[in-house]
Amino acid sequence: MNPQPLIAVVGNPNAGKSALFNALTGARQKVGNYPGVTVERHVGRAILPSGAPAELIDLPGSYGLDPNSPDEAVTRDVLLGRQQGERLPDALLIVLDASNLDNHLRFALQLIALGRPTVVALNMVDLAKRDGLELDAAKLEAELGVPVIETVAVRRRGISDLLGRLESELGHQRAVHGKDLPPPDLIHLQKRAREVAEAAILRETPVRRITHRLDAVLLHPVAGPIILAAVLFIMFQAVFAWATVPADALDAGITSLGNIVGNALAAGVLKSLVVDGVFAGVGAVIVFLPQILILFLFILVLEATGYLVRAAFLMDKLMHSAGLSGRAFIPLLSSFACAVPGIMATRTIDDPKDRLTTILVAPLMTCSARLPVYTLIIAAFIPNRAVGPGIGLQGLVMFLLYIGGIAGALLAAWALRRSVVKGRGGAFMMELPKYQMPRLVDIALGLYQRALIFLKRAGTIILGTTIVLWALASFPQAGPGQKQSEVSIAGYIGSAIHKVVAPIGFNQDISLALLPTMAAREVAVSAIGTVYALDASDEGQLTSLEDRLASRWSLATALAYLVWFIFAPQCISTIAVTRRETNSWKWTGFMVGYLFVLAYAAAGLTYWTAVAFGLG
Repeated sequence: MNPQPLIAVVGNPNAGKSALFNALTGARQKVGNYPGVTVERHVGRAILPSGAPAELIDLPGSYGLDPNSPDEAVTRDVLLGRQQGERLPDALLIVLDASNLDNHLRFALQLIALGRPTVVALNMVDLAKRDGLELDAAKLEAELGVPVIETVAVRRRGISDLLGRLESELGHQRAVHGKDLPPPDLIHLQKRAREVAEAAILRETPVRRITHRLDAVLLHPVAGPIILAAVLFIMFQAVFAWATVPADALDAGITSLGNIVGNALAAGVLKSLVVDGVFAGVGAVIVFLPQILILFLFILVLEATGYLVRAAFLMDKLMHSAGLSGRAFIPLLSSFACAVPGIMATRTIDDPKDRLTTILVAPLMTCSARLPVYTLIIAAFIPNRAVGPGIGLQGLVMFLLYIGGIAGALLAAWALRRSVVKGRGGAFMMELPKYQMPRLVDIALGLYQRALIFLKRAGTIILGTTIVLWALASFPQAGPGQKQSEVSIAGYIGSAIHKVVAPIGFNQDISLALLPTMAAREVAVSAIGTVYALDASDEGQLTSLEDRLASRWSLATALAYLVWFIFAPQCISTIAVTRRETNSWKWTGFMVGYLFVLAYAAAGLTYWTAVAFGLG
């Protein structure tokens, strides 16, 4: 006795697949779990037009045959005949969301290439028409080479036609030609899906047409990455070019206020605390608020317009080649603001090795806390001159530092996936939102919240750390002819650290500032500012920290310090959240260890190379 034909109902999440399954099977269905997997198994029976029964299985929603979750793995295994206790389907019923056709066609193209008897249900055509999109099912059928039936599952429209086409297709094996096979990579697959979708369009609104035309350029395999690099380059140019006036004004204001307060206070410990600790330390960090707000202005605008998701799409192939899951893009992107929420965002990654790899490389992404350090060193040592039309040398160096962090993360992931966290990352599919104009209110609110976070951090963690450092650097008091930074408690601590970091070009001042930067990266600026203010306390006036750096550091040392900050994990919060998310001191210690080794080696290589070129 021949078993009932098995038809797999398959498609992307939110395509209306379950609603169609229910319409086809009615109450004739049961729910269980797949053998060995805690994934629900929905099976039902449909009656074909001839009166013969057919068994339908509603597979978990999936974006492709390269699974990123247990649900997607089950779908892949059933379709390829690998699922224990499940026979190979005799036919496929592919469910597409008509209003999001080009995205859903990516998976459909992969499924059609399997060569099984296949019928496509073009579902939710009513919602597509409501949104201004009308499709020609006959043209779509001609492009795909399989029957296409328009359906509205929740209203049972097209159900009888669908069953009729399924019955006629059963037993007719399709030959798959080379031209029918989907492109091997995600970007070309998306391009082919969009070509098929555009061929089926009868009418659409101008907004939809504009979106597709923009995507044809912004997601182009060659033009897309070039445009993304240009956007990032402009963003870092703006960090310097746009912030110069407000940052200089803020710096002058804080310096003047510090001098006024200092002149009003009698000489002694209190004056030193206020002037050398608070104003010279915390004030040196606050002056970089304009740069941070400009950086976040770009990020918020790119997110609001819908471009940020497209940037993730462009980066997916590169990340996959480095062994990272495509799902790692959003956590790594979040790490540009701060590694802590970035590491927490890895909870969306199902594969444990993919998630661990993303956690281990997240600190390499250049968080906003590094921006004050980068800006200070660049402003002190890199000339503010143009190197091309509209291209400033300072902005170019900043851009290269961010690229260095991204490249470091990808190289580290590549090495980790071939050694201690063996495996390969999987690509992932994503829905592309419509382009839209950002709302000024939302942008302003986002900038306000970011400024509040920065100032709160400056008033708590940075202020507290700076006061502790001031106390350690102020006692015991230096005698005649002595430097305060050398005879104080902090000076002795710095001397011990200096023995380790002297070979890579770090001076005593940097050595002293390294320890407090474990509290927060921005403390590096306040720590150096406090130390230099104490050493120059006899001058009686606050002066520019940039001028002091330029007179006391060599260019080779400055470059080594910049490179050190690309790699070193100088933030106790990052270490703490890594311990919590991995639930392992072993992996936390490994992350801290490999990042410090990487930072030491990279800084040393930079310093020795710079000295060899006469920059020491």
